[in-house]
Amino acid sequence: MSQTVSIDGVNLSLANPVTTATRWIGQEESLRQLAACWLSVAPGDLPLTPRLVGVPGVGKTALAMAAASARGQSLYIFQCTADTRPEDLLVTPVLASNGKISYHASALVTAMIKGGVCVLDEGNRMNEKSWASLAPLFDQRRYVESIVAGISIPAHDDFRAAVTMNQDDSTYEIPDYILSRLQPTLQVGFPSRKDELAILQYHLPFAEADVLGLTVDFLQQAHALKLDFSARDGINVLRYAIKRLAAADSNHPLSKDKAWREAIIACLGDEALDLAALAERRRQALGGDVLPMGLEDFFFDPDDPLRPEDEDEDK
Repeated sequence: MSQTVSIDGVNLSLANPVTTATRWIGQEESLRQLAACWLSVAPGDLPLTPRLVGVPGVGKTALAMAAASARGQSLYIFQCTADTRPEDLLVTPVLASNGKISYHASALVTAMIKGGVCVLDEGNRMNEKSWASLAPLFDQRRYVESIVAGISIPAHDDFRAAVTMNQDDSTYEIPDYILSRLQPTLQVGFPSRKDELAILQYHLPFAEADVLGLTVDFLQQAHALKLDFSARDGINVLRYAIKRLAAADSNHPLSKDKAWREAIIACLGDEALDLAALAERRRQALGGDVLPMGLEDFFFDPDDPLRPEDEDEDK
């Protein structure tokens, strides 16, 4: 049952913390960096609100969850979207069963009040208007104003926050005055082979060693080719392959290799079966080593005597 607090005569129903346990495996330096951001080293010293940046599925949220657990603080996660409104971020009015308006604090505001940790997940999917409502929270003022409830809410001294951001094209540009408040930027990269194997074993301890090995080899090759397949993709591939094998019967036998290949296609697409070719296609799509084309390249064959000579060739 949610708690209720009163601020300036307004009762707020608080959100519940996240209770899912998680473990951060490998990349201990990333965990130390985030822990350092949240330290207060002297009276009046304020914690930092870092950006955790990396490709989807690399473990940014898990990193923040592990850091909150290490500090012994309650964790709250707010999922940012393109249509997140300031009232969604702060306080939302709700029509109660008695016909009166009640006010519900978001996960962020609850963390501020309770002195917990809040992760703003996928923050660069959120629009500028919503970010503007958080400007006073992430500087020395450390408060927010709810226009809906008509109150100002100060942050507890123990309140900490981090913002995860995906490196992909389906995001907003965050204005500079907000980015200057979300410092430093902590890059979360791909794990080593040993760590990636341990991550998959942690999430799927019942997976057989040979199927685990196939998946880890696949992911490590993808990382080497700079393809954005992550441990999350590997977990999904493994889960589907394991379920397909479990569902097979004597009348429809299925080998582990065939189940794994089917899982790759179903989860990541058939192009993922040839990572080298996929990497080359993506490189070419981004320009590759191809020289820019002129108009003559569109209208004349290279051996056509009517094709205009390139000026550089005459020199």
